[in-house]
Amino acid sequence: MSTEDIQKEEIKDQVEDQNTETTEVDEQKEDVVELSVEEQLTADLASEKDKFLRLFAEFENYKKRTSKERIELFKTANANVMQAMLPVLDDLDRAWIEIEKSKDDNLIKGIELISTKLRATLKEKGLEVLDVRKGDVFNADFHEAITQIPAPSDDLKGKIIDVIENGYKLGEKIIRFPKVVIGQ
Repeated sequence: MSTEDIQKEEIKDQVEDQNTETTEVDEQKEDVVELSVEEQLTADLASEKDKFLRLFAEFENYKKRTSKERIELFKTANANVMQAMLPVLDDLDRAWIEIEKSKDDNLIKGIELISTKLRATLKEKGLEVLDVRKGDVFNADFHEAITQIPAPSDDLKGKIIDVIENGYKLGEKIIRFPKVVIGQ
């Protein structure tokens, strides 16, 4: 071999070495690019999962809120009917007091049956009478004071002396406060 051939062989070997190194670097770059793509896809997946979970939670909250609103609507619709019935109950109580003075047993039994049935039906629908008695301590959160009169005794000052109208609650909500007279 001549010197020229040896130099050509050496140049050829150097070129092949460079090509091999370049190929290895290109392969490493592809691995880096693939990792970047993988990482990007993983990040995108995590982002989409987060969006999905937030959307799902928002939808669950919406369902709970609309369900609660629907229940409240039924309760308020029921409350309006109950409030309309309260004057009828008051009139029935007043009539009952007068009918008891009568000696007609059939009339008393008839009114008693009607009163019992009406009260049982309203109680079944959630209406309750607030228990207020003479001598109870006046509480502005649960009683409506109509007037104040001088207390017949010192122990009745600031207490309920008379109940003018019964109070009623529907479930946990008071729909009519009891009207009372308090001692001063």
